Amino acid sequence: MKKKITAFLMITISAFLLAGCIGIGVSNKTKVKLNAIIVKHPLTQDVANMDWLKEAEKNAGVEIEWQEVSSSDWEKIKHELLFSGEIPDLIIGSNAIKDAEFAQYPAVFQDLTELIEKHGQNVQQMFQDKPETKVIATQLDGKIYGLPKYQPFGMETATRQFINKQWLDHLNLEVPTTWDELFAVLVAFKESDANGNGDPDDEIPMDFAPLGMGGFEFFTPTVLLGSVGITITNGGGQGYFVEDGIVKNFFVDERAKELITFLHKCWEAGVLTEDIISRDYATYQSVARGNGDAANVGFTWGWEISERFGNTLAPQYVSLPPLQVSSSSDKQLSWSYDYYGLTYGTNMVQMSESAKDKDAAMKFINELYDPIVSMQVLFGSIGSNISDNGDGTYTVLPPEDLGMDPATWKWTTTWGDNGPLYIPESLQLTPSADLEAVIDQTKPLKPALDSIDKEKDVYPEIFIKYSPEDYSVLTQLNTALMNISMGAFGKWITEGGMEEEWDVYVQQLESIGIARTIDMMQKYYDDYQQNKIDF
Repeated sequence: MKKKITAFLMITISAFLLAGCIGIGVSNKTKVKLNAIIVKHPLTQDVANMDWLKEAEKNAGVEIEWQEVSSSDWEKIKHELLFSGEIPDLIIGSNAIKDAEFAQYPAVFQDLTELIEKHGQNVQQMFQDKPETKVIATQLDGKIYGLPKYQPFGMETATRQFINKQWLDHLNLEVPTTWDELFAVLVAFKESDANGNGDPDDEIPMDFAPLGMGGFEFFTPTVLLGSVGITITNGGGQGYFVEDGIVKNFFVDERAKELITFLHKCWEAGVLTEDIISRDYATYQSVARGNGDAANVGFTWGWEISERFGNTLAPQYVSLPPLQVSSSSDKQLSWSYDYYGLTYGTNMVQMSESAKDKDAAMKFINELYDPIVSMQVLFGSIGSNISDNGDGTYTVLPPEDLGMDPATWKWTTTWGDNGPLYIPESLQLTPSADLEAVIDQTKPLKPALDSIDKEKDVYPEIFIKYSPEDYSVLTQLNTALMNISMGAFGKWITEGGMEEEWDVYVQQLESIGIARTIDMMQKYYDDYQQNKIDF
């Protein structure tokens, strides 16, 4: 009996020691290696410097080899990847993969439905709390290829318009309320030394974000279409909008001619910078920061004053309400309504169908949707960017660099709005100062935003899913349409000729099939209105 007990103990001790030895090496031997692409803002630092990301990988038991791609380079890289049929285990970025591409390349992407049931407790919680997020994620065939985000800050628009009040005061000018008054102010900015630095030629009276060939984004003059009664969404996109329940496209709307005429008038008067069409986003951002105390830009659009102009120049600017075309105009003013895109976001993360370890990849995705991780995805790491107050509450900290504004600091240090995340209302988080400032700077726009009929004048694109066949048709037609319309828009601003060319231009778009795209979108819009769920 003694021998048996001794033998048993020896076996038990050996097994224990062996388990201990294995345990010592668990973090290295069982850590799953994945590869991923993060499509990030041009300002964003190397992911290797993000403490929250290291912790998320550790908690999920993965080690990720990251490829970091700027949003400006992504489209070219993406098409090469999709054409090859080989993508990394994970792709992360705001709408980095579009629903139409899931339909076009169905064998490339993993349906996440079963993986969410196995390893997606945080994702399931988001779906339960915010059922609309599941609607956004689910394709018509019931599959889930990409996951959305949710952040509860209630922003209705991304674009606000700003004017340099110090310049106005210096020149004894009133704040403009119409396009006509704005034009007069812009000319005065150009012809006088508005910033008072002794150089009469360094002022840019009006500035706006770059115009891409794929359609309009935020911070462009398309918001002025609200002055002629057109309610755009997400900066204008590919021109589609809804008016009293009818889908239209402003690229063939006579009212858009008023905007083009005004912008060409501005170009002819020299109040736009010469590279307004060709410049990149970094230039657009940097030039507004001016030189020391001397501002360069008089009137422009952006997210928030300090983010647009920097902390030094921010006090010179004020936000403006929408402008009437003229003092005799009686049109109801509108603005760009961006609530759905700002609150939810589409296809923030997707997985390759050939991912090496799908369970591990899903565990990492799920980690990103933990609310404590999610707030760090958006604002940066606890410690450097967020204070854990020790009582279940958190506060986003001011930038460590006192010369940097909060929005730029966020984009510099973390994924920001390009990351998958779920921040529930129950999370007791005091957000960054720029979000509080945005609320105040949006007040001049509120009457116009409040007047928008969200049912009849907003196309709820984020909730609408098309069939694979219709995705294919819309993608092809819209690509062809944008190649003509965006080029024409830029040409007519800088060279003119719109009145002579408009009819032929409209005929071109009609021959390509713009009426067909409008009819298709009308059908889906009507179906959505008839079958929508009240969330």
